[in-house]
Amino acid sequence: MKTFIIEDKQRIESIILHCDACFVGITDLEGNPYVVPMNFGYENGVLYLHSGPEGSKLEMLEHNNNVCITFSVGHKLVYQHEKVACSYSMRSESAMCRGKVTFIEDMDEKRRVLDIIMRHYTDSEFNYSEPAVRNVKVWQVPIEQMTGKVFGLRANEKP
Repeated sequence: MKTFIIEDKQRIESIILHCDACFVGITDLEGNPYVVPMNFGYENGVLYLHSGPEGSKLEMLEHNNNVCITFSVGHKLVYQHEKVACSYSMRSESAMCRGKVTFIEDMDEKRRVLDIIMRHYTDSEFNYSEPAVRNVKVWQVPIEQMTGKVFGLRANEKP
């Protein structure tokens, strides 16, 4: 099975927009990887996430705000020979984004970003109470690097 690099930015963005969760990689306080699934929104080259106002993720980000965020869609088990275990693969497409987290503190901007996140999941309109907006940490990650791959294609298949 072959792996192909996706060079078209619109195709990579399509992978992102078709995911219902992303996996955010952070460096913990001991220098170890820490990966957590999160809900997100995406607009104009910026990923938006949200979390509680305190916790271990935020402590880690205070020390190192670099993140790697991954997305994966279209998972399908494929094989070249049904009886040969090593010929099996998982066909899928993935995107990986790197950037630095900053936090949005302005209440109106927080509401705007929460709308971006909610639009990723629903067409409904929402109102946010002052306490809810005040007590949520809103993350923004301008994407510095974006890559994509297609996995599990047979030699004669095109990406």
